[in-house]
Amino acid sequence: MRIPLIFLCCASLAVSAFATGAEKSPTEFVPQWAKSAVWYQIFPERFRNGDPDNDPTVADIAGADPMEPPKQWQVHPWGSDWYQLQGYEIANGEPELWKHMQRRRYGGDLQGILDKLDYLQDLGVNALYLNPVFDAPSNHKYDGASYHHIDPNFGPDPKGDRALMATENPGDPKTWVWTKADELALTLIREAHKRGIRVIFDGVFNHMGFNSFALQDVRRNKLKSPYLGWFTIKSFDEPSAGVSFDYEGWWGNKSLPELREDAQGIVAGPKAYIYAATERWMNPKGQGTQFGIDGWRLDVAYMVAHPFWKDWRRHVKSINPEAYLTAEIVNTPEVVKPYLQGDEFDAEMHYNFAFTAAEFLFNEGRHRINARAFDKKLAELRTLYPPGVAYVNQNLFGSHDTNRIGSYIVNRDLGNFRDWGKWFQMSQPVNNPSYRVRKPNAAELKLQKLFVVLQMTYVGAPMVYYGDEVGMWGANDPDDRKPMIWPDIVYEKERALPNQSLRPESEADLVVQNDDLHAFYKKLIAIRLSHPALRTGSYQTLMADNATDVFAYERREGDDAVWVILNNSGQSQSVRLPKRGYDHFIALTEGASVDADTKTLQLEMPAKQGVVLSAH
Repeated sequence: MRIPLIFLCCASLAVSAFATGAEKSPTEFVPQWAKSAVWYQIFPERFRNGDPDNDPTVADIAGADPMEPPKQWQVHPWGSDWYQLQGYEIANGEPELWKHMQRRRYGGDLQGILDKLDYLQDLGVNALYLNPVFDAPSNHKYDGASYHHIDPNFGPDPKGDRALMATENPGDPKTWVWTKADELALTLIREAHKRGIRVIFDGVFNHMGFNSFALQDVRRNKLKSPYLGWFTIKSFDEPSAGVSFDYEGWWGNKSLPELREDAQGIVAGPKAYIYAATERWMNPKGQGTQFGIDGWRLDVAYMVAHPFWKDWRRHVKSINPEAYLTAEIVNTPEVVKPYLQGDEFDAEMHYNFAFTAAEFLFNEGRHRINARAFDKKLAELRTLYPPGVAYVNQNLFGSHDTNRIGSYIVNRDLGNFRDWGKWFQMSQPVNNPSYRVRKPNAAELKLQKLFVVLQMTYVGAPMVYYGDEVGMWGANDPDDRKPMIWPDIVYEKERALPNQSLRPESEADLVVQNDDLHAFYKKLIAIRLSHPALRTGSYQTLMADNATDVFAYERREGDDAVWVILNNSGQSQSVRLPKRGYDHFIALTEGASVDADTKTLQLEMPAKQGVVLSAH
């Protein structure tokens, strides 16, 4: 009997991020809401300019890399050709492209995120991870001047905020003020919560910035500074002796002074400051955790000693037991494992999931794995951590530290994502002229869709990097941080190459939202949110066939069962699976003809296609 394809509209069935999910196992330590999260990562400076009146000035970027002041500077046009240098940049006369890229500011701000909350809600997103929003001069904000204030240029009154901030003693939380940018952050949290959207901030506790209040006090007051013990100081300014101020920077970077550590992790002074800032954003003004952020993403967590994280977790959970803590630890599973034992983090940015998916779905030649190896690696990752962790890990591909998924697919023959150090350099066109910076074509976007089927139906919380859902492309940092593509902004075609040569007009890439890809993301997110099986359900592999390159699995929660079949082959083919006691199969996605007799389910599947079925 042929089963008709029924394509369900699931948006109305989407669950709120505030749903508790399945009953918590006594052995689990993770917040249950995180199992139902669909994450969306936002790089605030590049997401949306909601308030041009707060755009930064050249004075606002002082102290960020590159630290020498530019001869000319202006806010960069949002819709300009990415690699094409503007007149003000050419006037600076510097040959290093990275300096121009790092100096660029496009004006993205918190009002821009507020303005697009309805867009995110419509997409189906119910959890936001914001790259750093604290006061800092760079575009990325990992060089924090403080942790207790939102960057004034992200708020409505930069000048007024800076004047207000100057009245406080930053080392004394009792004197801390609430700026208009701070208040706007609270508004953003409140408005997100109204829509069932959780919010986490990026915690950068390994280092601060050159502009940090503590480092600048040490620079001025030297041995008399109360912050002297916060940093590893090598020398003070002594012009008569020809000696300048020097200190330990993150990987030697002087714009990122490292906070000092001992055997217990970050030392007492900055530790107390971090604790106070943590509570400020989790329970603002003491009014309740419902008004604060829902957790933290911790930057370079592997560079801070374990004892600090153990203490900090206790502090966080004492404020909000349901807070979510996820770590950036790009390393082998064995290295990551100690951080996820219930006394430090709940989850990780799951790069090992991305590496494994790339090796099966995208890679070619010696960097490719077959279906059985894929199944084995996934099983190892699912069972590596204590119960519950696999369900709340952030299953991502692209981020602000990697090339975007579309661009990885375009360049999949160059190397392997898992070779992190090599790939990081290889995926930067300034280091690798062979890296292709063009827009993904239709066949490559089909591969991206295949990954999305896996991402939205597999164990773990999917995370979308802003713009991936509309087809944005870009190499590694800084090219993965392009301004978001919006339909109300006119964009120049991308013709310029990193070496400043121009492609022929016929080869220029049109910069517009990909509506078909956006609709696909929206559909798959809706399917995930409408099926408990995909959020909290069990997992079972149904097929891992090396000969056909077909991988299939079942997710089940009570009476809700979902089958996912991935045809990773370059050929259309017929796939047959035992029905395993189910009588009916309803297709939740397009692209496959479904037929079932008394014992067997048969699908006619196009090449490089995934299908999601509801089994009854």
